[in-house]
Amino acid sequence: MNPARHTAWLAAAIGASALLATPALAQTDFPPAITVSGEAAISVAPDLAQVEAGVTSDGKTAREASEANNVTMGKVLLALKAAGIDAKDIQTSRLSLQPQSAPNRSTTNAIVGYRASNQVTVRLHDVTRVASTIDLLVGAGANDIGGINFMVSQASKLLDDAREQAVADARRKADIYAKAAGVTLGAPLSISEEGSPGPVFRGKMMAVAPMAITPVAQGEQTLSVNVSVSWTIKPGQ
Repeated sequence: MNPARHTAWLAAAIGASALLATPALAQTDFPPAITVSGEAAISVAPDLAQVEAGVTSDGKTAREASEANNVTMGKVLLALKAAGIDAKDIQTSRLSLQPQSAPNRSTTNAIVGYRASNQVTVRLHDVTRVASTIDLLVGAGANDIGGINFMVSQASKLLDDAREQAVADARRKADIYAKAAGVTLGAPLSISEEGSPGPVFRGKMMAVAPMAITPVAQGEQTLSVNVSVSWTIKPGQ
């Protein structure tokens, strides 16, 4: 190759490489910034509750177990209706019919009976009725109380309030760092929410006592939010 042409080709290649590299350098040229986290929590008493309850029945045959279960579950549903609980707040959550094997037998296929189970979820719009509802369920024949779940109906609005407080908390911390470093804060570069905000239950739920009034403590729920915020910084004035 002609030396002059080789030199020109090499110069053109170097120039093209420099042009391709320029955008990559620009992408990593971030402005000076301060990044801090902010947090906020709002505690509130729950105003909704869900009670898991049902009936489990045994029988020698599948039909016997199923019929016994249907009869008792029918009484439970009638008791809930008589207590003024709306049908839309009662939902079947589990329905099963399973064979039962005799324990300590060498033949694993030996079926000695069947077990039928029907469980419902009852939503209560008045949390003060949780204890009386459990007593009502047990009195009507429910023998499978699965658990209680307390909730906050306006959780989204409360979380929005917590988000504002979390950003304000981040700003407070950033101002402290900026003052200590002798700089001033500029516009925010980014705001991100860390994790999934949600309620944390704080309270105590006591065991069910069918022979007496069931003691239940609703406690409270703490809705918490954590954010990470970055601000540009400028020389102090």
